[in-house]
Amino acid sequence: MATSKIAITLDEKTLQILDRFVRTKVFPSRSSVIQAAVAEKLERLEHGRLARECSKLDRYEEQSLADLGMVAEAREWPEY
Repeated sequence: MATSKIAITLDEKTLQILDRFVRTKVFPSRSSVIQAAVAEKLERLEHGRLARECSKLDRYEEQSLADLGMVAEAREWPEY
């Protein structure tokens, strides 16, 4: 995967924690710690957004639509 270089600013406490992960060989470099942290946070945000959108759906309406789809699919099945 192609990567791009960026510059970030971190507070001292965060940097100390990040460096501890590198020093104890949990991650091979500062960059890898930051990449993992950003990827995890973005995944959580995406999951949260999906959950919020799903919560807007009407459960009974969705079930009715699913049931209609099952009936339509059943009509397409060959008779044995």
